[in-house]
Amino acid sequence: MADTYDVIVLGSGPGGYVAAIRAAQLGLKTAIVERELLGGICLNWGCIPTKALLRSAEVFHQMQHAKNYGLAADNITADLAAIVKRSRGVAAQLNAGVTHLMKKNKITVHMGTGKLVAKGKLAVTDKDGKTAEVSAKHIIVATGARARELPFAKADGKRIWTYRHAMTPSEMPTKLLVMGSGAIGIEFASFYNDMGVDVTVVEMLDRIVPVEDKDVSAFLEKALTKQGMKILTGAGVEAITATDTGVKAKIKGKDGKVAEHDFSHVISAVGIVPNTEEIGLEALGIKADRGFIQIDDYGRTNAAGIWAIGDCTPGPWLAHKASHEGVTAAESIAKELGNKDVHPHGLDRNNIPGCTYCHPQIASVGMTEEKAKEAGYTVKAGTFPFIGNGKAIALGEPEGFVKTVFDAKTGELLGAHMIGAEVTEMIQGYVVGKTLETTEAELMQTVFPHPTISEAMHESVLAAYGRAIHI
Repeated sequence: MADTYDVIVLGSGPGGYVAAIRAAQLGLKTAIVERELLGGICLNWGCIPTKALLRSAEVFHQMQHAKNYGLAADNITADLAAIVKRSRGVAAQLNAGVTHLMKKNKITVHMGTGKLVAKGKLAVTDKDGKTAEVSAKHIIVATGARARELPFAKADGKRIWTYRHAMTPSEMPTKLLVMGSGAIGIEFASFYNDMGVDVTVVEMLDRIVPVEDKDVSAFLEKALTKQGMKILTGAGVEAITATDTGVKAKIKGKDGKVAEHDFSHVISAVGIVPNTEEIGLEALGIKADRGFIQIDDYGRTNAAGIWAIGDCTPGPWLAHKASHEGVTAAESIAKELGNKDVHPHGLDRNNIPGCTYCHPQIASVGMTEEKAKEAGYTVKAGTFPFIGNGKAIALGEPEGFVKTVFDAKTGELLGAHMIGAEVTEMIQGYVVGKTLETTEAELMQTVFPHPTISEAMHESVLAAYGRAIHI
């Protein structure tokens, strides 16, 4: 007899394990299937360990500028092996935490590779090749995604890296090429640049971090260039040749000319591919577009009893979006199974924040000024620079700004865009505001604590209406 559950979650990343916990909280008999490590890419190879690396780089950077704070710190050095060890230790601690949460919530864990074989049935093959069948009334697919590789730049772990290799380097690069300036690419570029590596970033579009507001992109490019990074926009890598001693890259510039450059290592950060091959989608007729499973706002696929969340579904491909989808799917399943006390809410993609942990940090939510105008809004936008904020100056972090975008007719907050110190910790204020459908009036009337960098948020709102105090 196959093990039978109310819910089986395929994949234990930040979407999968959160979905399993919420399902268990709602009294559903729940299991999770994981082929590698509990916590998925985010906890083990993505969000968390990269932030540990970036923290080391931040401390290293500050120590090198100790004189700016009236301190003396001479002969500062970095121990790459120790930095990586700390990062891996952070990941291991969180992996153990998820393992504990599975036990605490009485969630059965099946280690192995899962495949949909029929409605409500999964075949799970363990590391020894043995296959067992498990079944459930509902199955949530949370298989995530992996780094996309270019055909001419296949990762070898030695000279050509994906994010996994970049997180556990055996040696520090001397001259690094980063292909792609999205969040992953720019974070690694920032880390290695702060560690003293000669870094070049190549971006095919006309600006780096292209999903962000244009003013943010321009500010970041200026800041990174000032830090010594080389930024090539409107450019593309045509070919990569790796040797035992380095990498030769042919790069086509804005002017259409191709030149060959030498690097010690390359990081490929050109997007993701969903992990949806060979998991049985076709057998159940589940619709996918370029591999991404198509779902409604609650996580339902077109096949009854099959749900999907996270990076194997359409973007944005963010851990917090996956977790939110996991809760929504679990509550929707509980409701279908007769629980009248849950009231799931569909995902509003306009209220999903994005954070990039480069130096300086970037955070945003909602529409950019450009997108709002394209959507037909008459816009009021306000920008407040960190140089006008007392706390930012006291911290020695006066570079950055906050920009807010409002509908001029209704005062609705359409978007917020920030660059500078600790903005990833501040963006949630605007996310809450957008979720509550706030207007400029509520934000203006809110008392912000002093001295904090968050006061720049308040001033940005005031600036949109010609009322800023400190500029």
